[in-house]
Amino acid sequence: MRMGGTVRSPLRFGEDPLLWAAWLYYEEGMTQGDIATRMGVSRASVNAYLADARARGIVSIEIDPDRFRALSIAQSLQDHFNLSDCLVIPSEGGGSPLVDRLGAAGAQLLTRTAQSGDTIAVTWGRTVLSMANSVRTRGLQDLRIVQATGGTTAKTSWTPEACATTLADALGARCIPISAPAIVSSPDMRRLLLREPVIAGQMEVLAEANRIILGISSLRPESTIHSSGFFDAVSAQDYANEAVGSIAGRLISATGEVVDGPLEARTIGIDLDSLGRIPCRIGVAGGMDKVQAILAALRGRLVNVMVTDADTARAILASEGRDIDAPKRAGKPAAALPERVRVKKFLNRTQDAVSETIAGAVLAHEDLLAPIEGAPRALKAVTGPRPGKVGLVIGGGSGHEPGFFGYVGAGLADAVAIGNVFAAPPPDPILAATLAADGGAGVLHIFGNFSGDVMNFEMAAEMAAARGIPVRSVITTDDIASAPVETRAARRGVAGNVFVFKIAGAACDRMLPLERCVELANRATQRCFTMGIALEPGTSLEARRPSFRIGPEEMEIGVGVHGERGIASDRLVGADEATDLIVDRILSEMAPAEGDQVALLVNSLGSTPMMELYIINRRLRQRLRARGVMAHRTLIGHYYTSLDMAGMSITAMLLDDELASLLDHPCHSPAWHHA
Repeated sequence: MRMGGTVRSPLRFGEDPLLWAAWLYYEEGMTQGDIATRMGVSRASVNAYLADARARGIVSIEIDPDRFRALSIAQSLQDHFNLSDCLVIPSEGGGSPLVDRLGAAGAQLLTRTAQSGDTIAVTWGRTVLSMANSVRTRGLQDLRIVQATGGTTAKTSWTPEACATTLADALGARCIPISAPAIVSSPDMRRLLLREPVIAGQMEVLAEANRIILGISSLRPESTIHSSGFFDAVSAQDYANEAVGSIAGRLISATGEVVDGPLEARTIGIDLDSLGRIPCRIGVAGGMDKVQAILAALRGRLVNVMVTDADTARAILASEGRDIDAPKRAGKPAAALPERVRVKKFLNRTQDAVSETIAGAVLAHEDLLAPIEGAPRALKAVTGPRPGKVGLVIGGGSGHEPGFFGYVGAGLADAVAIGNVFAAPPPDPILAATLAADGGAGVLHIFGNFSGDVMNFEMAAEMAAARGIPVRSVITTDDIASAPVETRAARRGVAGNVFVFKIAGAACDRMLPLERCVELANRATQRCFTMGIALEPGTSLEARRPSFRIGPEEMEIGVGVHGERGIASDRLVGADEATDLIVDRILSEMAPAEGDQVALLVNSLGSTPMMELYIINRRLRQRLRARGVMAHRTLIGHYYTSLDMAGMSITAMLLDDELASLLDHPCHSPAWHHA
């Protein structure tokens, strides 16, 4: 890419000509003469670059595997989405949050590419503000920075005004605000404001932008679009069936198209059609919670230069059915991946699997579980609601057996709502379970942090409130692989559910008031940390095929419990080393002190037998003993599965005296019993 008469290296190589030359020579097979032309240097310089690359260990017949993997992901992302350029940074390391490292990478990109006379539009958000704070001026002239949307009333620090003014100050540029709210009261008000000369002039400058810096927001409750107040006047549920994210304040579908709704005709700022005509559209975003939103922006060509992190990029490519090859080894052709053509199952009709599972569970546990009349996907404890006791309702998709019905019974949940495989239960069975659990003291809902569960449990809570039943909710967020620590609220709720159900169930059984039960359940989920590794993927019940591919000498790290692949693939290692991978992450976040106590769950994801789980537990206890951490209680077995995935997860909950007491409280359910 030429700029100002010079050749600029692609983003993925940074300012490292040695790495660029090595890639072109060893991976793309170009001659030194062709490389000299591509890089805009002499052939002698190319020869020197290649010699230095070998001397410094960047290559020894092959490019260093870690660097190769990062370059390969960036190249694949660029090729697959036909991007002008792409920069992928490590997902971990550096001692700073991912948002700040993405911001620094975006700032580096902008510093390298911005030119005098540019008009740069800028959206808003945490990452965009971090980028603006990281920019260092290069003495450019006649720059204009313009807000891409109107202002907001949010109390956050990353408002449109703050992002635009901070970037303008850093670049020594003129700042052009949009002197109107981002969301106005009606389409008529929008039309009136856009006719105002001041605002019309500002919008004209926005239309002249030749670059735009774009943050990309998910639709999670803690996301930028929510915290900025866009949904204060309308319900996010108006968009729940179509929208997967937002960009420049516009809701987008999975294919990157605008999602029409109450906000679209009331939004003042750049629209997606105009955005798509800007020559340089730089997206700066990352994190596993944003995968679907970023993917939508890429599919819709809303960005053509992407800055993200390796785990996010890899998950995006996996969603598109693209596997990232392991580093090439000279003289060793990659082994073919084995693929099971069809997996045999003890099923009748696939569409009957969930109903027949529930029927079989009720028959197996007639002393514990009972159907709820009129709600075939809801069950209750046979003991029924106790007057004056807070009711506990749990729920989620099938495929996690014995979750969720396995945790209904004395000292645990009072009722459960069950969805299809890996799908949230609809609001109606959740409401039925809520009514069945109500003992007059209110009801507590506990469920994992998945968009469908959040939306449907919220709807059921509103329906219950209309009937006079106060409902509070606790959303579990224990999956440490699914989002960085600084955005814990975006994490998925997985096997840590088991401990949270137990703590909440004991609190309810002790007749504690609703707010106290909520506080204890929240404390439990904040102290739970889970991470999983898979050796083989789970199988889709419909297709009877694996949901993704794992190489014969690989394992998948950080897998989800809905059949999702993980955040990274790595070479297959032994039980101790695999356990250490998880324990290192958990201990780093948990930071227990010597003498602290934890509850442990070594969980099979479906196909991993007890022998292997006990071997893993042996190493887990060795590591904790070396740290001076005591295991108060250990659960081992099938507690929260992902159909038939071969793999395991480890959950640790940091205890205090009160949580330990609640954990020891008697319970009796299909999956957990102690006196």
